[in-house]
Amino acid sequence: MGALLVQQIVVGPLEVNCYLAACQETGEAVVIDPGADGEVIVETIRRLGWRPRMILNTHGHIDHWAANARVAGAFGVPVRYHEADRFLLEAEDIFGLAPVLSARPSPVPDRFIAAGDRLALGRLTLEVLHTPGHSPGGCCFLLEGTCFSGDTLFAQGIGRTDLPGGDFEQLLESIRLRLLPLPPSTRLLPGHGPLSTVGREARSNPYLTLGP
Repeated sequence: MGALLVQQIVVGPLEVNCYLAACQETGEAVVIDPGADGEVIVETIRRLGWRPRMILNTHGHIDHWAANARVAGAFGVPVRYHEADRFLLEAEDIFGLAPVLSARPSPVPDRFIAAGDRLALGRLTLEVLHTPGHSPGGCCFLLEGTCFSGDTLFAQGIGRTDLPGGDFEQLLESIRLRLLPLPPSTRLLPGHGPLSTVGREARSNPYLTLGP
């Protein structure tokens, strides 16, 4: 089995963590949450010599997909996200972020992702975990002992739930049912902020240690 390589790129004024994840043996890669700075993402991929196979969005908020079109166009790859967040990608830009992020309309997915999907990445396999709460279609991606958690779970925090489709109790349930059962050593690569591990968040994240 090929080893996992990860390149983190912090993009846009909202400092979204865009991740490039690749199979070391084959160079096949996935682009997770290209939220802005499309040229930087494209140039980084070319410098690394990796071959993107798809773009995955953890959820439908514009700061996580504004550069979908730029990256997809550069490499001729499909965009995929959960269908429950389609309304967010197609909604009016109520926060006025599109000009700030140089956003273009996202390409329509060739298919939507869903809970339990297993996507081939070279000799690796990426598993989709559906974790609604921050948004209805929020997802995390599990790959070789690494969880790309989007805005579901942060280091010492969780995603906000005051935006359309957000649900605080549902988010906590998603974390407890889908993320906390993962091995404590699982690397946690969130959509914003520093990296962590599942075990560290289970022990010390204030949103998860307040009791039932």
